[in-house]
Amino acid sequence: MNAYTLHPIGRVESPLTDRAAAPRQPDEGAPDAWLVFDDRYAPALEGLVPGTDVLLLTWLDRADRDTLTVHPRGDATRPRAGVFATRAPGRPNPIGLHTVHILAITGTRVHVRNLEALDGTPVLDVKPLLHERG
Repeated sequence: MNAYTLHPIGRVESPLTDRAAAPRQPDEGAPDAWLVFDDRYAPALEGLVPGTDVLLLTWLDRADRDTLTVHPRGDATRPRAGVFATRAPGRPNPIGLHTVHILAITGTRVHVRNLEALDGTPVLDVKPLLHERG
């Protein structure tokens, strides 16, 4: 298989620093956070506006890359499942997928609502959230 190199475009600035205490999902008490982009990516932020939702891809840099199966949500009473059938952070390529709501944009800093990523988590990409057409 080929190897691919990813380059972070920024980082998460969050009050969350303890992985064990961090919420597992955004609706479980995730705080607001800042996405701090490298200055060279400022042009890529054009068109993002407060009040919109985006998909945020992060690199879960503190996750275990050797994990292949887990008890969902860490509950040992539940049967083991492959990580591809779960949202577990530990996985061969620990890419985080988050839907976040943009609250404000200040230069290369984007304030978002309910992000469960830890402080310092590398940001890989941001994509607009496409809504279904009715």
